[in-house]
Amino acid sequence: MKYSGACHCGSVTFAFEADVDEIVRCDCSLCSKRNALMVTVHREHFNISRGQDALRVYRWNSGVARHYFCGTCGIYVYHQRRSNPALLSVNACSIDGLDRETLPTRQVDGKSRSVVETTAAADAAAAAE
Repeated sequence: MKYSGACHCGSVTFAFEADVDEIVRCDCSLCSKRNALMVTVHREHFNISRGQDALRVYRWNSGVARHYFCGTCGIYVYHQRRSNPALLSVNACSIDGLDRETLPTRQVDGKSRSVVETTAAADAAAAAE
């Protein structure tokens, strides 16, 4: 099915094609703080229609996952996953006409996978002790 959506101010619009059959809620520190509800989309089926230049990216820890948000209104739009960079998680609340109440929600354990010890991070932690 084809979907479209936008951030709050409309600076960023997007479209994608996917079979949306569930909502995903992750309990990692970032997703839980932004209260993210997401749908899974293959990267090749997702397109930013307008506002590519308005997007800002947030990377943390390993730096593999890329979290994109509107630089104007601050709304989280989507992120490229660390676990599988070919998949995106799209903000379900930004998808036009998606009836989130009729879809099952799957809880994902991101908390136990969210922090990756890198050599530099481990060295910095050891130096601070």
